Amino acid sequence: MNKFTFIGAGSLDFTKDLVRDILTFEAFRDAELMLMDIDPKRLGYAVKGVQKIVDAGHYPAVVKSTMDRREALKNADGVLITILQGGVEVWRHDIEIPKKYGVDICVGDTRGPSGIFRFLRTAPVLLDIIRDCEEVCPNAVVLNYTNPMAMLVSYLQSMSDMNITGLCHSVQGTAAMLAEWLGAKDKKFQYTCAGINHQAFYLELKADGKDAYPDLYKAIEREEVAAEEPIRIEMFRKLGYFNTESSGHNSEYVAWFRKRPELIEKYCSHGTGWNPGAYAYILDEYLGREDTWEKEYQDWLDNAEVDLNRGEEYASNIFNALFGDHTPYFFNGNLKNHNYITNIKQGVCVEVPVVATEQGIAPIRQITLPEHLAVLVNNSALIEDLAVQAAIKGDANLVFQAVLFDPLTSAVCSMDEIQKMVQEMLDKNAEYLGYFKSLKIEMEAIHEKDR
Repeated sequence: MNKFTFIGAGSLDFTKDLVRDILTFEAFRDAELMLMDIDPKRLGYAVKGVQKIVDAGHYPAVVKSTMDRREALKNADGVLITILQGGVEVWRHDIEIPKKYGVDICVGDTRGPSGIFRFLRTAPVLLDIIRDCEEVCPNAVVLNYTNPMAMLVSYLQSMSDMNITGLCHSVQGTAAMLAEWLGAKDKKFQYTCAGINHQAFYLELKADGKDAYPDLYKAIEREEVAAEEPIRIEMFRKLGYFNTESSGHNSEYVAWFRKRPELIEKYCSHGTGWNPGAYAYILDEYLGREDTWEKEYQDWLDNAEVDLNRGEEYASNIFNALFGDHTPYFFNGNLKNHNYITNIKQGVCVEVPVVATEQGIAPIRQITLPEHLAVLVNNSALIEDLAVQAAIKGDANLVFQAVLFDPLTSAVCSMDEIQKMVQEMLDKNAEYLGYFKSLKIEMEAIHEKDR
């Protein structure tokens, strides 16, 4: 019997989908499914949801729950982390403070000032989880779904020798979208994708062995396709390679789309996909869920049939490759760069093609990005690395420097405005940043500190 521990099991949809996938493998039908969360109400609903899946599949799996994290982790074979540190009422300041300074954030969970502060709040909590893992399940495979993925994985892999990998669904999700655009859903669809999380590119794209990019250029001329992803399509036209992350996310990672109201109106307000034009939309969306999640989940418990077919998330396939029936599994994983991408800084977290086998997770090829993509990706990777170093050293100056070079922030703010904005965000997050030496930005003392 394998034990799978879900830290943050109150992420209800993630938990039930990952459980469903794990139980599709013969080796895991009798697994112990240990659910842990700090919210007793959400934990109770998670137990009911997982038990519904177990009952629907007539699996011999055992469902357990606890609010004791160490107990949950004890002797786990696989650990899945899906937490949100601080909740929506804290996260909203990551959006609202930059907005005061003209930085119009869309989602705020990956990079830029919003993503950096979400990382700084979350890093010590995830490190505490990993320290528990080191003591009570040192041989476990830890899969992190918590954003911001790249910074958190880089931080954890810098601080621990645990087997930690970060997962995201943007690569396979975008590939499925492109296959649909190309009418290639039933064809052999292949790709090579690399970069960093939420900013990777399909360097090769093939349908039935043929280069699919010429047909993709034709597909984006169709009205319904052009309306779905306006920013990603604009980037594709100008950069020549398609990106893995949605238009809404992409709009805040670069300097081209959200720095003036007329650009937000043109590129960010009319997409038919998930592409909200203003921060208020996404903020209202998340705040609204606080009032509706319980009823929606209860409706699912009471009325919905359970789909037992495996989904597209990587996690269950990785576990199966490592300690199930050992079928090799190829996917895109997040690892510290050890020349896996030759023209991205070594040691930063990159997202590259890897394979999971009984021996572990390893990259399958060395990649060199086209030089213009390397400029874009390296800039983001270097900023993320500064933020990781800020967390490791507890250094507020490094937080400021990381935000200072963010493309969108620097497109709309002066250096002095950025310093004031970051200081305000540091002060607002003070209760979560107790591991910092100081929360004051003091650049004039930097040389003295270096000495």
